[in-house]
Amino acid sequence: MTAREEILARIRSALHTAPSDPVAAHARISHTYNRVGRLDREACLHLFIDRLVDYDSEIIQIDSEAEIPEAIAQALQHADEHRALVAPAFPSAWLPEGFGFKADNDLPTTEIEGVEAVVTTCEAAVASTGTILLVHGGAQGRRVITLLPDHHICLVRRNQVFELVPEALAAIAGSTTKPITTISGPSATSDIEMTRIRGVHGPRRLTVILYG
Repeated sequence: MTAREEILARIRSALHTAPSDPVAAHARISHTYNRVGRLDREACLHLFIDRLVDYDSEIIQIDSEAEIPEAIAQALQHADEHRALVAPAFPSAWLPEGFGFKADNDLPTTEIEGVEAVVTTCEAAVASTGTILLVHGGAQGRRVITLLPDHHICLVRRNQVFELVPEALAAIAGSTTKPITTISGPSATSDIEMTRIRGVHGPRRLTVILYG
């Protein structure tokens, strides 16, 4: 028996009750919060953009997938960056010419830290909180490549944007059981004197390319 198992066994014996079924316990919770949004599509997207701006994120809006390479090039040029990481599954047709794109085939941390930017897709986004959800599969890449580079360029389809958190989670629940990373603007924190510092826990710069 491990220390964890021993501790849990002592807790169960002290409670003198049989452990409850997690599914049944969840079903008994009263969900009184809003679970379905009320905004129309245009208002939902407007709210998402407003939250991104408030978080100091950069936004590039395009209409079709054909414009994605130009948008990625614009984001890199604006940041004066010349190299970026991508997941091996990232569509090569979306990558603009004239830049160095490196596929993350289980690269070591030292190599990831040496690349200026990373380009990924996302799983969903939440308008009310300005949050992007990643599950790190396919073109979203490993979690480490979205944390170490200084600049994250994230592609978000407009139909991936939901008004509320419960809507977004419900939409992706059936497609993945992987851990979820949530991103609300560039990484930032404040010290005891309320001095805001970027890039402590992730990229200092976030560019969102809205398309579709």
